[in-house]
Amino acid sequence: MELSNSQLLQELISIQGLASDESRIKSFVKEYVLKNSSAWKTKPHIIDGLGFQDALILVFGNPRTAVYAHMDTIGYSVGYENELIRVGGPKNIDGTILVGSDSNGEVEGELMIFEDEYNQQRIQLMSDRVIDRGTLLSFKPNFKETKEYIQSPYMDNRLGVFVALQLAETMENGAIVFSTYEEHGGNSVGACAKYLLNNYDVFQALICDITWVTHGVVHKGGVAVSMRDSMLPRRKYLNKILSIARESGVKYQLEVESAGGSDGSVLQKSDLPIDWCFIGAPEDNVHTPQEKVYKKDIESMIDLYKVLMDKL
Repeated sequence: MELSNSQLLQELISIQGLASDESRIKSFVKEYVLKNSSAWKTKPHIIDGLGFQDALILVFGNPRTAVYAHMDTIGYSVGYENELIRVGGPKNIDGTILVGSDSNGEVEGELMIFEDEYNQQRIQLMSDRVIDRGTLLSFKPNFKETKEYIQSPYMDNRLGVFVALQLAETMENGAIVFSTYEEHGGNSVGACAKYLLNNYDVFQALICDITWVTHGVVHKGGVAVSMRDSMLPRRKYLNKILSIARESGVKYQLEVESAGGSDGSVLQKSDLPIDWCFIGAPEDNVHTPQEKVYKKDIESMIDLYKVLMDKL
């Protein structure tokens, strides 16, 4: 099967935007909205700028629920003498190609792991020159689409951004928050949620992100509705979502985990009375350059979000 508009997903993945450095991906998303929204069912009100850092909010009609999709990715900062320091939680794999740019131009090199006599690891970028301190490096884009799967760096969470933009085409009432810093501790979610609460009485949130394949959550099982991770969504809200999902006919599976977090974690830890639930397709090879998602699970994700935004 062909994923509708996979070229957009490929473009989203190609734009570097590590946590703390989301301005370019934010600009791309905003320009995409400005260019295409005249053909959407409802033209959104765009909210960004001072007070929101690099986050972006779209408001459609009279919103009751907000979809949160984080734009940032994992990667590395360059330290002293090309040492690498993780941004978020990338898996360190020898030979991984990293890319970026500094004051001397484009950067491309291999990640190498060195271990000393005390079994202490040091991660280094192999390059023929010293890279500027603080330079941010990401996995080199390598988008592969087969009949059943898409495999690429940064499906987490450029796929969530892609899904949110697909929802935007037909959304009548709702909000979409393209958030920042999720991979390195959360940041913009609280400010965006407070704005939507104070200005539009939005008390409900759906976390449009990508989860992990585990022994209980599998490829080809449909989109995962997370009943819990390290955080615990309010049961009354969760039951409402599950009731709508059951009646929708959309293929889904239930996730129950003890670890992991998302923009929902930031909402739960805030002082805002906002209900949230994480809903996303599962991926294999998490936080590596080979993140892999089953295409029909992506379709299920889009379909369930459409139903929920209509019914919640």
